[in-house]
Amino acid sequence: MKKTKRFISNMDVPLLIYSLILFIFGLLNIVNASSQAVVIRYGTGIYAYFYKQLLFLIVGLVATLFIINIPTKKYYKLIKYVYGIELLLLLYLFRFGHSHMGSINWIEFGKFKIQPSEFAKPIMIVAVALVLEMFQSKLNNNRKYTRSDHYKLIGIIILIGAVFPAFVFLEKDLGTTIILSSIFAIMFLASPIQKEEKMQTIIFMLVALIMGGFVLLTSKGEILSDTQKARLDFYNPCSKYEEGGYQICNGFIAINSGGLFGVGIGNSKQVSYIPESHTDSVFAIIAEEYGFIICTGIFILYILVLSRIFNLASRAVNIRSKYICLGIGSYIALHILVNLGGLFGSIPLTGVPLPYLSYGGSFTLSLMIALAIVQRISIEKNTEKIKIK
Repeated sequence: MKKTKRFISNMDVPLLIYSLILFIFGLLNIVNASSQAVVIRYGTGIYAYFYKQLLFLIVGLVATLFIINIPTKKYYKLIKYVYGIELLLLLYLFRFGHSHMGSINWIEFGKFKIQPSEFAKPIMIVAVALVLEMFQSKLNNNRKYTRSDHYKLIGIIILIGAVFPAFVFLEKDLGTTIILSSIFAIMFLASPIQKEEKMQTIIFMLVALIMGGFVLLTSKGEILSDTQKARLDFYNPCSKYEEGGYQICNGFIAINSGGLFGVGIGNSKQVSYIPESHTDSVFAIIAEEYGFIICTGIFILYILVLSRIFNLASRAVNIRSKYICLGIGSYIALHILVNLGGLFGSIPLTGVPLPYLSYGGSFTLSLMIALAIVQRISIEKNTEKIKIK
């Protein structure tokens, strides 16, 4: 019992509490946000998505208990197997993947299905962080290692960080591609690579992207699918209601209807008109039913979660922990920005779920795995006396 209490005390308890509040609120809200979709569209019970999400959370809890007991130094032995399995799953999608909303991103096992691209996020973050730690001293050494040596190491970092986004893009999942690419870009910019070498690498990557786009254009006749192109036309969605703007427009109506205190739990009218009201557009239903005050509370909790993770990154006990926390914090922040930016009509709507609140098994498990890794890093920080030099 004392050992368990000591173990919990070494975790980031505020982060744990904030996460529990958001997960529980998100689970309970799924009943309201999915009720119409479940009963009318699929003809199942009103609590179907609630029970599914509860099952995902239980599986995620089991995974969390397993992950927080694995020291991060053991990641070096595990990552090549985990990275390889994820790579095989993404390759499997090209031949046997199931399409959803134009993206080939699902693998079905009977009644169960997974979205491998969601697990690519924490796996890529850990892999890049481990490589950055391995190459830290070499990248900062200009005497023993030449510029050519540095670029070989940078090439390895780019390869590890770019493979998953490239495969996901070819599977036409633009939202996840943006998230993966942005996470890697943030980690790369914060890396120990020298500024001049960073700039040269960025220029090289931009040229490579342009050439890759040209190859796709000449071979397939297009870079983006028709569905992806339609999402780029997000300005003034209500004027294009019949041509694809209905989801964002109905989201606007829901948010504006909420006012200060909301219309009341279970009283949403727009839940019948908003596609994916329990996933991508869940915040619109929350705003309509709970109002501005509760939404403000959610934003405060998001800020508190991110501040805990980024603060841990600045105080981490080793290089890998620093970059893992930076990557996971960026992962959560980008999901919030991209989801709400699309819902508010500021950027294209890309089908990215909202952390803690959206329904989705693969995303929920991915998020809980990422948070478990952060908690493991907190435990190591509080039990080890190693300092970054």
